[in-house]
Amino acid sequence: MLVVMIAAVAGARVTAPVELRKIVVPILGVMLGSGFHPDIFAHAGDWILTLLILPLYVGLAFGTAMVFYRKIGGYDPVTAYFSAAPGGLNEMMILGAEAGGDERRIALAHASRIFLVVTFVVFFYATFLDVAVTGNARPYVSFADVHVADLAILAACAVLGALIGPRLGLPAPQILGPMILSGLVHLIGVTNAPPPTFAVNTAQLVMGTVIGCRFLGARPREIARDMSLAAGSSGALLLIALGTALTVTALTGIELRQTFLTFSPGGLPEMSLLALALSADIAYVATIHIVRIMMVITIAPLVFRFLGLTPKP
Repeated sequence: MLVVMIAAVAGARVTAPVELRKIVVPILGVMLGSGFHPDIFAHAGDWILTLLILPLYVGLAFGTAMVFYRKIGGYDPVTAYFSAAPGGLNEMMILGAEAGGDERRIALAHASRIFLVVTFVVFFYATFLDVAVTGNARPYVSFADVHVADLAILAACAVLGALIGPRLGLPAPQILGPMILSGLVHLIGVTNAPPPTFAVNTAQLVMGTVIGCRFLGARPREIARDMSLAAGSSGALLLIALGTALTVTALTGIELRQTFLTFSPGGLPEMSLLALALSADIAYVATIHIVRIMMVITIAPLVFRFLGLTPKP
């Protein structure tokens, strides 16, 4: 992610592996679904409490970021609003452009948020939570370790989920569709096999490259200003996330290393991959992030119309 971003800003002719991303994102969805198992129902109460607190977090984070972009960044109301949304990069970019906002600035704000959050979370966990990832936190699963029948089931979840997700109108359908199917087959015991490690590692490599390529074509001066604004906004969001995470930890007893990752305002694929790398509860982290993104995508247009915001002349 970092190397590709530097290359893109420096003018290198890098190209995002868009077609490869379409292949690996369903694999990531299957991996997330494999984190669901019957034992998670024993923690249903903790999940419900987290979900009840989530709307308060989303509202506070959204409002704080909007005020920051409006007052500090000087963005027009529409651009500030859609830049501030704590989730839904593609959806906010499309909705913001349709409403008359600055599409490029909105896209850069969200790309910067994801980049900064992922980077900060990694260093925060290593420095303050003493979480060290040695590469051996999870056992390596080769293709030979997974029975052919299980591989076929996982592949079917990836393909069918990727096809069904968009037709159901799901947010992030290429990842959520496969995740739902994979979660179902793992919950009912059809299979308990995870996807092979090589496939998951490939997904991480591709997703990091895609994030870095989002800065392609941006001028260094533009990057410096918008990244500095994104740093301030993301810093405020992370403080709110940390406060919310500490509250949930105090009420439920769930470790801070899990709750903070759950409320960190990064993208679903990125936060899910961090949950994998940091050996967190993938099902818990992914589910809360999915609800957050669905909440933002559903409520943001309604609140926008209610506020009656207009773009800068």
